[in-house]
Amino acid sequence: MNVIFISPQFPSYYYNFCERLKERGAHVLGIGDTPYGMISQQTKDSLTEYYYLPSLEDYDSVYKAVAFFTAKYGRISWIESENEYWLELEAALREDYNIKTGPHTRDMKILRHKSKMKDIYKSAGIPVAKYCYFNSLEAALDLIKEVGYPVIVKPDNGMGASETYKIKDLKELEELYNHKNSDIQYIVEDYIPGRVETFEGITDYSGNIMISTSHVMCDAVMDMVNERLESTFYSQPVNESTDIYKIGLKTVKAFKTKARFFHFEFIRLKEDKDYLGKKGDLVGLEVNMRAPGAYIPEMMNFCYDVDVYTIWADMILFNTCYYDIERKYYVAYAGRRKEKTYALTDQEVRLRFHKQLVLETDVPASLAQAMSDHVFIYRTETKTEMEEIMEAIISKEPIIQAPVKKVKKPKVQPIKQSKPKKQSPVKRKKDNFKEFSN
Repeated sequence: MNVIFISPQFPSYYYNFCERLKERGAHVLGIGDTPYGMISQQTKDSLTEYYYLPSLEDYDSVYKAVAFFTAKYGRISWIESENEYWLELEAALREDYNIKTGPHTRDMKILRHKSKMKDIYKSAGIPVAKYCYFNSLEAALDLIKEVGYPVIVKPDNGMGASETYKIKDLKELEELYNHKNSDIQYIVEDYIPGRVETFEGITDYSGNIMISTSHVMCDAVMDMVNERLESTFYSQPVNESTDIYKIGLKTVKAFKTKARFFHFEFIRLKEDKDYLGKKGDLVGLEVNMRAPGAYIPEMMNFCYDVDVYTIWADMILFNTCYYDIERKYYVAYAGRRKEKTYALTDQEVRLRFHKQLVLETDVPASLAQAMSDHVFIYRTETKTEMEEIMEAIISKEPIIQAPVKKVKKPKVQPIKQSKPKKQSPVKRKKDNFKEFSN
């Protein structure tokens, strides 16, 4: 089988997708915008061949790269990137080369446009926030008459929390309208009080869920970005009896999610909302037809003691998952901001929680706005322990130790103390982050 992977070098750990395919006998053909000499050795080893282009934005050049691989290796069966930014490029290439194993350009509206996603959610009986296109102040004000302030303004076709604003009054609305990017189609939607909960996983060729997880965001991504909050979230139990699984399964079916890694987002209401539901109900937010970011694939691995890259590759090649899927741990992501001072230093975190830590890494600058600058990922057997460690890692207040009872020291002659032995450095994993083992 011949598989083209777009931008296999970014994020740095995405070589794992290519490596698992290659290990199973596939020709894995990379097309990227980083010169070959600058990509990691892991990425080089994971590919059958790499085709460098100065820019992946030049569609004609990418098209010719696919033509080159087709002439050399034969028909291409899959084109993937697992990257939101390149989904439309993937779709166009699949359409032009008549590749059926993934969405085409005609499918992109419901997979990329927030307004169209709402229509699919509603067709499945999943409530969504009311919205309008931000083409005039009048349209926005008509919506606000119905739902009130605050409202959210964001790109209809956008990624993450980029260009996303929480508008609290008319002055802010007018200011944004007069200075918004004229090249972007924005929507205005009702602000939904609650927390974001995710549902992600992998489906087989028939749309059956092979593995799934769910994560709870401690703060909105918009606030993490705009207010420079620490990025923090954690996994929660997910099985066929939980409401997040049930609504996630509805979404899988509604969007015809087949042979895909997927990442869905919902809001759990923190109060009753007239047209949406009661406190605790789930509301549809958006869908992403690619692997989740923020090292969530690694967190899935630590949660289940599996390898999701292997599950993904086995799905593509054999349409089978060979793992017994059983959740074993709570896994949490605790991000730190470089400009802030914390009660515990990074080294103190490592020493205090060395049994729980499973991964530590610096986040690339291009992703740090939403993901924080430095990250600790750890796992525990209980939610209480997970929450206590989270508080310790992100706390900026001194941690108060229990008072120590003073004991009268006996008079003894001082002795010469030997110098402590140097601690061996924490071993770094190949792909630029630290992975811990008990």
